[in-house]
Amino acid sequence: MIHSDEVFFRDTANGFLAWAVALIMSVGFLTSAAASMVGGMAQVGSTSEVGSVTDPNAYFVDALFRTDRIAPDYKSAPMGVEAGRVFAHGLAGQFSQADLDYLARLTATQTGMTYPEAHSRVSAVIADAKNSADIARKATAHMLLWTCLALLLGALSASYGATIGGRQRDHVKAV
Repeated sequence: MIHSDEVFFRDTANGFLAWAVALIMSVGFLTSAAASMVGGMAQVGSTSEVGSVTDPNAYFVDALFRTDRIAPDYKSAPMGVEAGRVFAHGLAGQFSQADLDYLARLTATQTGMTYPEAHSRVSAVIADAKNSADIARKATAHMLLWTCLALLLGALSASYGATIGGRQRDHVKAV
């Protein structure tokens, strides 16, 4: 006769392994789907312009060709792309004073504001962008915490369910 602790352990391990196999299959499926989506986005991104915001070297190329004289007839589309690259680079690390001054000059030229007004607008927009990034980081951290808790509860439920099933199995009379 098998000892009851051994049966309990075997049933619990069986439930846990069933949960683990289901988790691995789900992660594999979701990873495949995510890779397919990213691959599709990469194909769309490869047809976009060379100096896009996602190009890691575009910021440095822009910094190489910056000038203190911004023409009033400067097109707003290239200016917006360049400002987007400056923002992406600054939010990834720290905004340099040269970047802040350049953004303020671009804003003043485009909007007709005075330089101090444009500088305060740039500072306010950067503060809003950093606040939004912090909110997104906190939301991601909470989502990961709850996902971990849900996975842990799933493992415990599967293990407990297997022990209940094992008890029912042991009470069935063989014919």
